[in-house]
Amino acid sequence: MKRITFFIMAVAVCVAAMAQTKGNQEKKLTAVFSYATFFQQDVGSYFETYISFDAWNLNFVKTTDGYRSTVEVLLTVSQNDSIEIVKKYELNSPAIKSPDADRFNFIDVQRFAISNGIHDLKIQLRDKNGKTDPTEVSQQLAIYYDSKRPALSSVQMMSNVKPTVTPNILSRGGYDMEPYINDFLPEQISNISYYCELYNINRETKEQYVYVAAYIEVQETGRVLEDMQTITRYGNDTVIPIFGTIDISKLPSGNYNLVVDIRNKNNDKMLYKKVPFFRSNPVANAVQEDNPVSLTFANEINDENMMNEYIEALAPIANEMERRDIYALIKKPGIEEKQVFLYRFWTRREPLNADGAWREYKERIEYVNKNFSWPKTKGIHTDRGRVYLQYGPPDFVRDEKNFVSTRYMGGGVTITQSVNPNERAVDLQGPTVSKQGQIFYLPYQLWRYNNLKGDDANRCFIFWDEFRSGFYKLLHSNAKGEVRDSMWERRLCNNQLPENMQGEVGDQFNRGY
Repeated sequence: MKRITFFIMAVAVCVAAMAQTKGNQEKKLTAVFSYATFFQQDVGSYFETYISFDAWNLNFVKTTDGYRSTVEVLLTVSQNDSIEIVKKYELNSPAIKSPDADRFNFIDVQRFAISNGIHDLKIQLRDKNGKTDPTEVSQQLAIYYDSKRPALSSVQMMSNVKPTVTPNILSRGGYDMEPYINDFLPEQISNISYYCELYNINRETKEQYVYVAAYIEVQETGRVLEDMQTITRYGNDTVIPIFGTIDISKLPSGNYNLVVDIRNKNNDKMLYKKVPFFRSNPVANAVQEDNPVSLTFANEINDENMMNEYIEALAPIANEMERRDIYALIKKPGIEEKQVFLYRFWTRREPLNADGAWREYKERIEYVNKNFSWPKTKGIHTDRGRVYLQYGPPDFVRDEKNFVSTRYMGGGVTITQSVNPNERAVDLQGPTVSKQGQIFYLPYQLWRYNNLKGDDANRCFIFWDEFRSGFYKLLHSNAKGEVRDSMWERRLCNNQLPENMQGEVGDQFNRGY
């Protein structure tokens, strides 16, 4: 949505009337303009224009029913120097009993069908009762909708919503919705109501529903204010009207965005739009302004030792810069900075559900500390703990404590067990080889992940208990960026396998089970 402010110098026409009430003072017509774009199957793309006038800056004249002001409006839309739309009209204000009763605003709404593309929109405004020439402002209008592709209309803030009595140009879904077309929200406004339309999302997803999240974010940082958001489930229809309200009574002064975000059941972002605004609220809750973690999950953690552990446990999923911050933070006393770090870490990753994402990861931390800890070593500091935290629970685990193989797999060679170690065996599929006897493997675990993000399917990890102490280390993996050792199976069986020969555990690794 675009916003333009017009300033037109005007002088009162009805000198006598104005002299009685305000004197012959020069007036400055002020208006705020915006437009919104929509789509309708039987109409195609269309746009609406909204102009809000400050009545106290217009000149009022005596009429049969009181006093009225009149604004002359000329609207033109062109594309490539070809005129598409021309509309010239006079807009009369509501009638008032006295020229002094002009402390109000009134709005003009127009609707036009138009083709997709970039158009040049021009608006001329003139106070009919003034003596100045019209003022013209140009604005580009961009509109793109397709009857077969998902799209989100403009997002409008609403100043007034009431049930429709007589259908009119403001009527939508049984309600009259008067748009709020200013980007300034004073402290008197305690709620933001919003409206938009979602088109053809059923062509993108076969699911029965989609989620619509509306929230307030800080413009400068992108930080989502978790206590100022709504998440609503909508059916998967061709046209979905979206309406909601967010309480901003505690929103401090500053620059923000109202964001409408469309997601599927897997929380994948599909469409979104932002509406910028400035909030003035000097009496808002100062704690929320100064402390971004107030009333969030991060503020629930007050034990500094526990916070240090939680912060350190983020390292497996952190980027390089975040890891540097993590290791510096856990060495510093004080919990407040760590609470802020934890909160921002998760809001950057899951702005719509930072709380849920953190609690899910916290369950991983508790699991690895319970199942992978070793004397004097917490589970989060072990290889299995790191892999579990980084990739989540494996899809398959094979746990072997005393695995014994009586044959080699690979190279077309089969070794058959014999009582006499000097006896020779013949492989019907390959050459004659010397008998090696049984192969004893150290304790190991094989973990398989069916799908790792950014990697191929069926990635595996081999952890081994080298000293039969219960402490497992990562020996080998075929996942990107992980430890690789071409001789890993020989190490696992204490070099009982000949070099460059694959045994039965190697076959398990290749199969993934």
